[in-house]
Amino acid sequence: MKFLRNLLASILGFFISLFLLFFLFIGIAALVSKPEPVIVKSNSILELDLASIIKDYAPKENNALFDQLDIGDDKLALNHILNAIDNAQLDTNIKGISLNSTAVNAGFAQTQAIRKKLNEFKESGKFIYAYNDVYSQKNYYLSSVADSLFLNPVGQIDFSGLSSEILYYKDFEDKYGVKMEVIRHGKYKSAVEPYLENKMSDANREQISSFLNSIWSEVTAGISKSRNISVENLNTIADNSEARNAELAQKNKLIDAAIYQDEYDAKLEKAADGKIATISIIDYIKSGKGKKSSVAKDKIAVIYAQGQIIYGKGDENAIGQGIINKAIKKAVKDKRVKAIVLRVNSPGGSALASELIWRELELAKKEKPLVVSMGNLAASGGYYIACNADLIIAEPTTITGSIGVFGAIPNAYELSKRIGINAEQVATNKSAQYSVFEPISKNFYDVTKEGVEQIYTTFVNRVATGRKLTFEQVDAVAQGRVWSGKEAVSKGLVDELGSLEDAINSAAQLAELKSFRIKNYPNYKKEFKEIINGLSPFAKVTKEDILKEALGNENYQLFEQINQFKNLKGVQTRMPYIIDIK
Repeated sequence: MKFLRNLLASILGFFISLFLLFFLFIGIAALVSKPEPVIVKSNSILELDLASIIKDYAPKENNALFDQLDIGDDKLALNHILNAIDNAQLDTNIKGISLNSTAVNAGFAQTQAIRKKLNEFKESGKFIYAYNDVYSQKNYYLSSVADSLFLNPVGQIDFSGLSSEILYYKDFEDKYGVKMEVIRHGKYKSAVEPYLENKMSDANREQISSFLNSIWSEVTAGISKSRNISVENLNTIADNSEARNAELAQKNKLIDAAIYQDEYDAKLEKAADGKIATISIIDYIKSGKGKKSSVAKDKIAVIYAQGQIIYGKGDENAIGQGIINKAIKKAVKDKRVKAIVLRVNSPGGSALASELIWRELELAKKEKPLVVSMGNLAASGGYYIACNADLIIAEPTTITGSIGVFGAIPNAYELSKRIGINAEQVATNKSAQYSVFEPISKNFYDVTKEGVEQIYTTFVNRVATGRKLTFEQVDAVAQGRVWSGKEAVSKGLVDELGSLEDAINSAAQLAELKSFRIKNYPNYKKEFKEIINGLSPFAKVTKEDILKEALGNENYQLFEQINQFKNLKGVQTRMPYIIDIK
């Protein structure tokens, strides 16, 4: 027995030693090795492929060990993309840009911001060409900014207008005896409508139609100006699917020519007056061109709030009061930070976390100018944390508003009855109790409804105070209704239309700064256990990867939507739950 114990101890010690030696070798390698610098060659074409996930903010972990282990997500940061395009204007080695993206993995507001920056690039006198085998609608909107736009002779363009599909579960719930008990305020609070109805309400159809048409008007206006095609003709093309092949696309002036990739490459060389080198946007950013250098002492803090709002710490994908409030406090404490810009890209979430972040921003606003920049989404809780800023700036295609509140909990009473389960409760008091196996009681409903109404009233009052409106004025445009950024200006929910760059410049004006540099927040630090997970040979094969492979992208999105709803805790201030614009 003693021999076996000693043997096991020796084996365990051996593996622990191997583990420590492995980390020692990795650490030494990380210290002595440096990644090869990316060189931008003369006569280069910057290739803009936006198929990677695009986030407003995607800081790279400044950790040599992480670089050696290749731990990190495959994503691009919007601020880096915009900075890179800016730098390319002045870079004598860059002759032009080639838009050759297989997809645009960004929201409409992000896409519009990139398109605007590409328009500015053209003003430098350098060219932009675009080529693809197949254009998705968003990809075509971005690519239409090019001086010359080409399509594969057997390719096609998806140009059919915007649409959104919502799945309804009421009949499913009735059939299987499992449902969501919902308490809400706001006739437009369609985040929970799919669990209450088997078809779309008139109110929800009205709001979706309104903001889709608003966003589509931005898309068609941009294409119309770039391609010199009237908006009326563009809508006719969309109505009749007259971009479904290269011949029709060229006939309707959506493209300049139908050519093959090798012919496109030859056109790039001709435009650049000689043999070219190409550099991807990812490598160009790695070369240092994703940042703007400045020697200014004064700083403007840009705090990125991206993802759904949760109660807790939060991370790069979710807004928690822990990380965000820490970032706000740091920005306030830093004497060189003269103004704060909050960049919001969120559908909302926890009402409690939204209130806690609102409070921290209210305190910060008393110390320094506060400007909000809205990205793809700044809805419900996302709008809650934005509403008290000195100035709110949104993209025309931003989805915002959704000032409404709901609570939802699952109930399986009917199912339990059908399969012969009976739940009995024993309690010391008569307070409102809830069981997933019993019908919701009037007492519990009334107490929960009171909480929802209280939060809604608080929410509207926060907006009224921040926007200098009356409660009645806010309530009239609230009720959970969603607006586009362009619509939100006319409703008093947004001050101006513009980009993050516009918001930063406005913050500089409020702080009376002539020169400044940007300080990005928050800092996301990976825990040691994440490094350990990264050592696995299956580190890059995540649960999400496996589910996507098994279910397909569309079914996986549905799974994610249901799964997120299942994990909601507490009363929620979030936008309509499923908005998939195609």
